[in-house]
Amino acid sequence: MFTDIDGSYLEGGGQIIRTAVALSCVTGKAVRILNIRANRPQPGLKAQHLKGIEAAAKLCNAKVSGLNIGSARVEFTPGEIRSGSLSINIGTAGSIGLVLQTLMIPAIHCEGKVELHVTGGTDVSWSPSIGFMQNVKLPVLRRMGYSGEITLERRGYYPKGGGSVTAVIEPGELKTINLTEQTRPKSIRGLSHASRSLEKASVAERQMKAARKLLFDSLGLSPDIGKEYSDTLCPGSGIDLWIETENSVLGSSSFGKPGKRAEEVGSEAAESLLKQFGSGACLDEHMGDQIIPYMALAKGESSVTVPELTGHIRTNIWVTEKLLPVKFSAKRQGDAWRIECRQSES
Repeated sequence: MFTDIDGSYLEGGGQIIRTAVALSCVTGKAVRILNIRANRPQPGLKAQHLKGIEAAAKLCNAKVSGLNIGSARVEFTPGEIRSGSLSINIGTAGSIGLVLQTLMIPAIHCEGKVELHVTGGTDVSWSPSIGFMQNVKLPVLRRMGYSGEITLERRGYYPKGGGSVTAVIEPGELKTINLTEQTRPKSIRGLSHASRSLEKASVAERQMKAARKLLFDSLGLSPDIGKEYSDTLCPGSGIDLWIETENSVLGSSSFGKPGKRAEEVGSEAAESLLKQFGSGACLDEHMGDQIIPYMALAKGESSVTVPELTGHIRTNIWVTEKLLPVKFSAKRQGDAWRIECRQSES
């Protein structure tokens, strides 16, 4: 018997697919995802969604139907989660970070270590960068007992991709998390990166300087932002920033594109980080939606504060409540939102 998930509900994007498939692996409940990305300009599965589902199916020995580009319907029947090594080639600049989102949840429920080798885009728009995954997501999840490492082997920018990442996830049991009161900032760190072909134009330095000035002027802390140039299949650039408080980490990223000045890339990331931190929340809005299924899988009550109750957060709550016996609530706390998760009595 399938649990039906409407893929066009609320935010109506790939987040529904990723969370539904990940929680299907963990719970053993078969899911049928319908109307996949129905309201998007190019509806149905894209390469990164398809590869994420394929990899999840290998991880838990699942039976799957509807796995083709553009498919509006997928049926996923999980089996037993297995440890071991998986290689996933997205084949495009599709986001490695989004594929890892699907796999990182079931991977901790294996009996042994899971090693994931993923090829695709490491720093692409509308998705978490590898820098965010390494320096924001993992440190927050470690507070819940999550054990894993993500190693960048090669950067891959849009449109050619070719980036390579290895993630090693250890089995474990999630603990509850309570991050509701923002504490003082301890440090601001970051990495400005670009293709080697952009080194003569000092792209990484210009991104870094623009971000550093804004952050110092606003917070009075001197940011420690590194720079990196690397060989890539096509030109590209980006910057990851994160602010470490006494009890959490908040992050932001921005990516270059043709016609976008390096100074704009750096300023954009800095402005976003200042907005997230300025809300008084403990987590940034992107970590806010990604932590929802982890809160639900931890036995007990968890609570976090986020800057906004975004469509992604509300969508992830909706999918999670369909597959796990939990109930979420959200209410204002100053300029932020407080999200609580409790085990359901039903």
